[in-house]
Amino acid sequence: MGLAERRASKAFQDDSYPGLKQELDAAAHKNVLVEVDWDSLAVEDYSANYQEWWPKVYFMPLIEAFKSIAFDDMGREALASGLKKVVIRNSGSSEASFQDGVLTLDYSSVSNVDYWEDRKNTWLKLLEKGL
Repeated sequence: MGLAERRASKAFQDDSYPGLKQELDAAAHKNVLVEVDWDSLAVEDYSANYQEWWPKVYFMPLIEAFKSIAFDDMGREALASGLKKVVIRNSGSSEASFQDGVLTLDYSSVSNVDYWEDRKNTWLKLLEKGL
C-alpha cells in the first residue's frame, strides 16, 4: 500500500467511518463490535474512490440489513443476543458468513460497487437464517 492509499484510508477512518458506525449502531439498536481490516480494503490505484465506494460496498448494505431486522422488538432482541461482532475485510473471496455470532463480510472494495442492494439482501437472508 502506497502513500496515497494510506492517506485515503486514514481520511476515511477519521472522517467517514465514525458517522457510519453511528448509523450502524442506530440501525441495530446496539453498539456493534466492528473489526475492519483497513489494509486489505485499501486496493492500490483506487484511493480516490474510497470515500464513495467503501460505504456502498460494506456499510450501506449492512445498515439497511440491520434496519430490516430490527424494525420490531423480536428483531432487536435477535440482534442483541445473536450478533457478537462484524468483521469486514477484502481477501479476494467475495463471500459472507455468519457463524458463532460473527458476521464476516469478505468482499472486494472495488468490484460491483453499485450492487449494494444485492449485498444487503444476501446479508439479510444470512442473518435472518442464523439469528
